[in-house]
Amino acid sequence: MKKILIVHNKYQNIGGEDIAVENEIEILKKYYKVEVLYFKNDNVLTLKQMISFATSNNSHSNNLLKYKISSFEPDIVYVHNTWFKTSLGIFKILEKLNIKTLIKLHNFRYICTSTLSSSKHLDGETLCKACGYKKKSIMFINTYFVESFLKSILVLMYGKKYFQILKKRRINLLVLTDFHKNFIKQIGGFKSNIFVFPNPINFKSKISKTKKEDSILYAGRVSHEKGVDKLIEAFVKAKLDTTTLKIVGDGPLLNELKNKYSTNEEIQFLGVLSNKEVLGLIENSIAVVTATRLYEGQPTLLCEASSLGVPSIFPKSGGIEEFFPDKYLLSFNQFDYKDLENKLKFISNTSQLEKIGNENKSYIFNYLNEKKLIDSFNRIIDGK
Repeated sequence: MKKILIVHNKYQNIGGEDIAVENEIEILKKYYKVEVLYFKNDNVLTLKQMISFATSNNSHSNNLLKYKISSFEPDIVYVHNTWFKTSLGIFKILEKLNIKTLIKLHNFRYICTSTLSSSKHLDGETLCKACGYKKKSIMFINTYFVESFLKSILVLMYGKKYFQILKKRRINLLVLTDFHKNFIKQIGGFKSNIFVFPNPINFKSKISKTKKEDSILYAGRVSHEKGVDKLIEAFVKAKLDTTTLKIVGDGPLLNELKNKYSTNEEIQFLGVLSNKEVLGLIENSIAVVTATRLYEGQPTLLCEASSLGVPSIFPKSGGIEEFFPDKYLLSFNQFDYKDLENKLKFISNTSQLEKIGNENKSYIFNYLNEKKLIDSFNRIIDGK
């Protein structure tokens, strides 16, 4: 039985990627000997951390990795997020020890931090669909983090080196969709092997037998790039009578939107909830929705909804459509908010909605079938 060491830098607030990693570990443990090395960033940026940024090397993280490798002796090291405590120094260690290395790309942001230039980041566009970065008339430096110039410089130093690591021949890249694989091929210069390997999801939950609430659910970052403001506007214009829109999550737009819609009882802001609580809300909703302006990897909310037989409303963007049946009725043209409004109105068709939910459930169970995923993973680690 092959040994796999999984390395992941957790996010400050647990999100879709953290959940995806946990679900994947649960499945891989059934077929391989698995150990996990987790990192988590400190809230305060210290001088020691700034030095590790400048050198792309964290001695503490390196030592933890060396210890794990020495004690566990893995055949494969499978890396997810490395920002920022994990550090890029781990890849030098893996290369020196000649250990087969997989890196999973859950999003497109590696391309956004690979250049110091704002214009190169945007490549002629006003909005980066990989990260939500917007054009600034007088800013020439790629200020990736709007709130901090220093933090932006640090992540650009990090990102430029990370991008070069991803392109190396000895690296095996795992992406979530064919769209992402083709995206990388269009960039060019990658010598690494690229494989499509979507995230497994937890199929343990059962649909509640209690009557569903007349509500639609959004769960995720409450921000401009996720289109939450436009989603609410479309919901209000749709005039769905007794239907409620529930917003789960936190983000830079939260307080502004809460104040703007404070008198609208049909819009509820529930704050940050656990994944278990979100699954309960999905089960009792008639649909889930996103109006993201970005390319998305694999939307956790939508896949979890499909596994529970709950329909999703989403924009035709990136690889989202790959997780749904062909000619899906509830997808809308990205940035066409009249189209979104019409899809929201469609939920009054309850019989059709139930049919869509059942079709989504059947599709996602087949697409993310555990045996198919493990067969695919075996081919990846065998280099096929």
